[in-house]
Amino acid sequence: MAQLSTKIKLYLNRTVDFEKDVLLKDDMVDRVSNPYIKEWNVAEPQPTQEQLDALESQASDVEALNEVYANRKKEYPKIQDLVVALYDTDDKAAIDAKRAEIKLKHPKPGA
Repeated sequence: MAQLSTKIKLYLNRTVDFEKDVLLKDDMVDRVSNPYIKEWNVAEPQPTQEQLDALESQASDVEALNEVYANRKKEYPKIQDLVVALYDTDDKAAIDAKRAEIKLKHPKPGA
């Protein structure tokens, strides 16, 4: 199930400050997460639960893609290695091979 924050970002179609614009709260009930909107401090109307539920699939796709990007970022070469590779053909080939390996290891959803 997608996070409420992701659905809100999709609903508003912009970056959201969750410490100022929209405050979320989670009252755990029997160790089950129950997140909800505590404060809505933006000009757009607050979404209904039905509107948020309609964004479930899209939000899940966004979260899956973000996880792929995070996993790739952990394994990609460091900036210093990329700079060196700019001036050394063998280093560049090694970097390209490593990048392709990481992309195969962490494919985008649906790819």
